[in-house]
Amino acid sequence: MAPSGTIAAGGLSRPPAAARVDWVDYAKGICIVMVVMMHSVLGVELATGETGFMHVLVAFAKPFRMPDFFLISGLFLPLVIDRDWRTYLDRKVVHFAYFYVVWVTIQFGFKAPAFAAETSWRDAGLLYLESFVEPFGTLWFIYLLPIFFVVTKLTRRMPPLAIWLIAAALETARITTGWTAIDEFCARFVYFYSGYLFAPYVFALSDRARTHPALALVALAAWALINAGLVWLGVSEWKIVSLVLGFAGACAIITMGTLLARVQWLNVFRFCGEHSIVIYLAFFLPMAATRTLLLHTGIIPDIGAVSLIVTVVGVIGALAIWQAALRLGGNFLFERPDAFWIAPKKAGAVLQAAE
Repeated sequence: MAPSGTIAAGGLSRPPAAARVDWVDYAKGICIVMVVMMHSVLGVELATGETGFMHVLVAFAKPFRMPDFFLISGLFLPLVIDRDWRTYLDRKVVHFAYFYVVWVTIQFGFKAPAFAAETSWRDAGLLYLESFVEPFGTLWFIYLLPIFFVVTKLTRRMPPLAIWLIAAALETARITTGWTAIDEFCARFVYFYSGYLFAPYVFALSDRARTHPALALVALAAWALINAGLVWLGVSEWKIVSLVLGFAGACAIITMGTLLARVQWLNVFRFCGEHSIVIYLAFFLPMAATRTLLLHTGIIPDIGAVSLIVTVVGVIGALAIWQAALRLGGNFLFERPDAFWIAPKKAGAVLQAAE
């Protein structure tokens, strides 16, 4: 057991039953930082009408940023999918529903005055109620995860290849209804289901990268050049191409996470990965506050530098909010209270996407 509570994944062909896996935390850490970066950079650029050097990084990460996150979220599902429905729904639906309700209320509380100023408090209240049908702001990820978990269990006895082909076809179909839950389900379910279905192969890929680091580095360099080239050419979002790049990028981040775990470098990413959902829930507040402060004061004129600072503060600020909440009795913000468990509570339960 490593000091941080993770274990090495070398020699594994399936996820361990009751421990963290080091490269998974690294990979999730890279992904969550990219998510915060995307919201920070695009928010700054929208507010200023300009683009900075960070825009290139956001564009480079777009093909694989969310595919990798969803693939890893489905990676440990084989360990729990055969649980009874009560326990399964508690861990995979009620768990995320609780945090969605808490944090959509918090986010809306900060934004409601602006909404009311544009329309009325009545319309703002209706918009709040609508957020339980149409996912609100950055929280669509944890809105969608329970749906993925339930659909995967309901289709447990169906031919896996048929389900995968349907999911791939939905991604390729570019379905646009205007309802985020439907549109993102169609675009992302194939990656989540692939994490569930191909978990042994994902762990085998990590094993090979750990055993052959030089070859893995060569593969990463080739992938980076190809991904960057296709993004630059404007073809990365073409049908089929986007699906291939999504999986290729997910494999690349898995490989990158494995190599970092092998040498124990950049442990900040592992820490962020261990608390990825904490960051996902809370980063909006320090991100928005820092963006507003820097743009209003104009103390830093470079848009790229502002975007970078907003990204860093978004990550660190979210972790600071988490620590402050735990110390000031606000545990309910990040830990589900006993009253909201519908199955026997497991020891040491924490908020994570892939338990």
